[in-house]
Amino acid sequence: MEDADLLMARVAERDVAAFEAVYDRYYRLVYGIAFKLLADEAAAEDVTQAVFLKIWSAPRAFGGGMFSAWIARVARNRALDVVRSRKAHEAGELPADLPLEGTVDDTVFARLDSQRVRTALAELPDEQRDPIELGFFSGITHEEIARRTGTPLGTVKTRIRTGLRRLRSALEASAV
Repeated sequence: MEDADLLMARVAERDVAAFEAVYDRYYRLVYGIAFKLLADEAAAEDVTQAVFLKIWSAPRAFGGGMFSAWIARVARNRALDVVRSRKAHEAGELPADLPLEGTVDDTVFARLDSQRVRTALAELPDEQRDPIELGFFSGITHEEIARRTGTPLGTVKTRIRTGLRRLRSALEASAV
């Protein structure tokens, strides 16, 4: 089992396998925290997606230390941003205790990033999109994807890896 510091160093080098390993290890923690705070599956999935998008796009944000504590804090903060955003919409104005720096911007960018990812994901072929969605959004392992689809494990991993590369290229192109 690789150390989180080493995995994150590999993610910083754009190693998709390292990112997949980080995701496989921590998505349940991130989703669990988001769901506990939001009590909404779709919102918890969006928060989970935003957290892992942040890890992929800014891996150096993790400065070392206990990775599980860091990612839990990132997930909690992102979920709290959603809670604050909901309260602001309900009240019709920003609450007095809402931090002024970054919180609203982070929420807006997370929504924009989420939409960009969904659009790019929709452009992938079904054979790549389906296992990515099963793994990243349904939270099942590569082995379970292989069992459910009747596809060899190696093929599932290759399709996910290829799809993630295409997804990254599409996201980079749309950011320009």
